[in-house]
Amino acid sequence: MIVVKVSTKGRYGLKALIDIANLGENEPVSITSIASRQGISERYLEQLMSKLKKAGIINSIRGASGGYILAKAPEGISVGDILRALEGELKLVDCLGANDEESCGFIDTCATKYVWQRISDSINQTVDGIKLDQLMDESREGCGR
Repeated sequence: MIVVKVSTKGRYGLKALIDIANLGENEPVSITSIASRQGISERYLEQLMSKLKKAGIINSIRGASGGYILAKAPEGISVGDILRALEGELKLVDCLGANDEESCGFIDTCATKYVWQRISDSINQTVDGIKLDQLMDESREGCGR
């Protein structure tokens, strides 16, 4: 069995962004409220928000009624954008990395490289094809709204 894992960074970050997208259309969403609703540590969430802000996915608003808002419309943010901001490059095996340090030394003659590359490409195409607005719809349907 091949297991492709997304860490808690990716899972929690995605949950937090769905929360912001659903509740932050008119005003910023506080980190405390996101953490409470999603069951995520505020400290951990702050680290994730920092990465998402650096990637241009969210903006922060300072002040008493501050918090986080999306930097662009939900239909313009893909799951791939979010996961890459939090997890880094999405690839099935390390040898598909962009630098020589990750290569096993046989990359130029590797017969299985084609398989791993095709699977990695499929994963990237899939996550890039799922937009945040679709997840908003899914979350609303799941909550019976």
